Amino acid sequence: MPYSYDDENIFAKILRGDIPNKTVLDTDHTLAFEDIDPKAPVHVLVIPKGRYVSYDHFAAEASDTEIVDFNRAVAEICRMTGVDLGSGGAGFRAISNAGSDGVQEVPHYHLHILGGRPLGRMLARPPG
Repeated sequence: MPYSYDDENIFAKILRGDIPNKTVLDTDHTLAFEDIDPKAPVHVLVIPKGRYVSYDHFAAEASDTEIVDFNRAVAEICRMTGVDLGSGGAGFRAISNAGSDGVQEVPHYHLHILGGRPLGRMLARPPG
């Protein structure tokens, strides 16, 4: 089944400039901005500017240039926010949700960078 991209999702609207954001980093192929409902002192959303629904879609179909730009942008955001291990930060969590089982809320690939405090375990074990 092909990926179905919704041009009216909130991130598409942000990319078009229809909705404002608090930009952290803007490159040729990537936009990063503060989450409007942060779950940690550092909570940045990183999105490719291309029409990608999920990480697997991006990894399969994005150009090498887009993929490199996105990954370098993530590294720069971690450095800028002080969570990167390379310059003494205490670490971060990178999360990408995909599809209904992954509880993806916006159908545009996005990576959450969270840090600035201990984040606890990632998932609880299911009962039983």
